[in-house]
Amino acid sequence: MKEREFWQLLEEVFGRGYGKSLARDQGLSRLGGMTAVEALAAGEQPRVVWNVLCDQMDVPDSRRWGDDHVAPPLPVGFSDR
Repeated sequence: MKEREFWQLLEEVFGRGYGKSLARDQGLSRLGGMTAVEALAAGEQPRVVWNVLCDQMDVPDSRRWGDDHVAPPLPVGFSDR
C-alpha cells in the first residue's frame, strides 16, 4: 500500500472531514500513541498505520478496504491483531 492509497481509503471509509480529523488527532495506542500523520511521517508503513487505525476504530474487514480495493499483504513480522 502506498501512502496515496492510505489517504484515498481514509476518505472513502471515514469521509473527507472526519478522516482527516482522525488522522491528525487520534492517538494510536499500538503505535506508541502517535497519530496516523505522525506515524507516516516517522516512516511507518501505510498498511500498518491503516490496520491499526481501523482496529482502534472497530472498522470491520468488510468495510476496511472500501469498494474497489484489495487488501495488500502485511509487512513481515506484523500481525493484524
